[in-house]
Amino acid sequence: MTPTLQEIAWHRTFGILIGAIGQPNFWQTVVRRVSDVLHFDNWVALLFEDGRPYLLDESPAEDGGPDPLFQDYLRGIYLIDPFYRVNCEQAQSGLFQLRDVAPDCFEQTDYYQRYFHLNVVADEIQFNCRIDERRLVCLSFGSRTSISNDEVAHLALFQPWMQALIDQHIAHSPQAEPPLRAPSHHGLETLRTALTPREFDICQLMLSGHSSKRIADLLVISVDTVKTHRRHIYSKLGINTQSELFSSLLSP
Repeated sequence: MTPTLQEIAWHRTFGILIGAIGQPNFWQTVVRRVSDVLHFDNWVALLFEDGRPYLLDESPAEDGGPDPLFQDYLRGIYLIDPFYRVNCEQAQSGLFQLRDVAPDCFEQTDYYQRYFHLNVVADEIQFNCRIDERRLVCLSFGSRTSISNDEVAHLALFQPWMQALIDQHIAHSPQAEPPLRAPSHHGLETLRTALTPREFDICQLMLSGHSSKRIADLLVISVDTVKTHRRHIYSKLGINTQSELFSSLLSP
């Protein structure tokens, strides 16, 4: 049987991707192939090791330098990112879209209004590749427009190949030095120091966009207990609103 032009193109693409395994241009090569089926405006490849993010590669800023968006993410905003929360709760390989992981009140949060909507844009989709119990690689794409069902379907077909490619790339490209991890914001360290572990967990969930009822369900406590913790958090930090809490997280 004579192969179709589409099949020929796919075999060529897959050959290029295999050839990039272990090479410095691996992520850019993968991103170019993804652009054949997905419109996106920015991308980033991250390694999470023991819950901490390290930058593997990223789309450049408009001036060609590192994107400040991802630097802020590495410094602490990752803690309230919906994808990060899902990765913490059930680190697994797969393809995840923003609508699959966003909390119930996500669009009402300061994180969405002051950061995500302005920087990450309107929609996001992410390939997750679990390497082992400690490491998870994420390749995320942000778009100024909603990602279509057809685009999601194409990426879903590509996901098993992506898993295998990333597995092999990580296995064949040992790092002489660890990937970049930006230092934490002072605000993040202040929150960790000032709050108990339970209060810090609730702080993260609040800023992520979870309602009091959802937080109570996740932590198996009552809604009244959540509200009590919130009052204690605000009192310890000398603030009165969730907007001030978000600003505390971003303090340099």
